[in-house]
Amino acid sequence: QVELVESGGGSVQAGGSLRLSCAASERTSSNYAVAWFCQAPGKEREFVAGISWSGGNTDYADSVKGRFTISRDNAKNTVYLQMNSLKPEDTAVYYCAVRIRRLYSSSVFFSPWEYDSWGQGTQVTVSS
Repeated sequence: QVELVESGGGSVQAGGSLRLSCAASERTSSNYAVAWFCQAPGKEREFVAGISWSGGNTDYADSVKGRFTISRDNAKNTVYLQMNSLKPEDTAVYYCAVRIRRLYSSSVFFSPWEYDSWGQGTQVTVSS
């Protein structure tokens, strides 16, 4: 199993920015697709953004397109989520997840069931 540790969450006002980081415990994690999900109280975990193993393919939930950017630095075994123009409805716990069942996947996967290892989550709170 690959261990993931998220960081960078916090409290900001609407319109502000945060950058989340997801650091993996193993160098081989750079060979796998990764995604960010969020979960607000009383709601199911939702796809936010995903990236293929090489970083060549990315995709986003409609609600964050144009505001969030996912990227990865495989040399650092880290995936980032740059969050700009934050809205109160972005408030949630954000999780990163890695899909280790297949190497070198060039696709982005949207269901949480497609991912095998998860981080502990980081809280993002946006106030109006």
